[in-house]
Amino acid sequence: MAASMRRRAVRVEASEGVYALWNCAGREDLSRVRDLSLCGLFIESPVELNLDAVVKLNFLADEGQIRASAEVRHTRPGQGLGLKFIAIHGQDCQHLATLIKRLGRSPRSAGRAQLSSHSGQLGAD
Repeated sequence: MAASMRRRAVRVEASEGVYALWNCAGREDLSRVRDLSLCGLFIESPVELNLDAVVKLNFLADEGQIRASAEVRHTRPGQGLGLKFIAIHGQDCQHLATLIKRLGRSPRSAGRAQLSSHSGQLGAD
């Protein structure tokens, strides 16, 4: 089954320079967030982590503090990590939703989100 058909939420492209500080198994780094949804994200990183490893995230965003925990769902060597949220701290969930809404309004993200939401119907990935 294509990844776009498995997703529970539409991802938006984070083209406006969204970054996340993350830490996992004693490693810490700052990575650009490539895309984002209420269920997960993809971060750019040359670091390879084990599948199911738990990553602590702190987003750098205008919407306010966003702290979350996620698990590694897939890796793309030399490109980055696909992460699934497993916990988002208190009010930070509202900040995340506001960030996603803002990113979804950008022309580049809107087109991609529309395509992603219809890809299951079209059979495209």
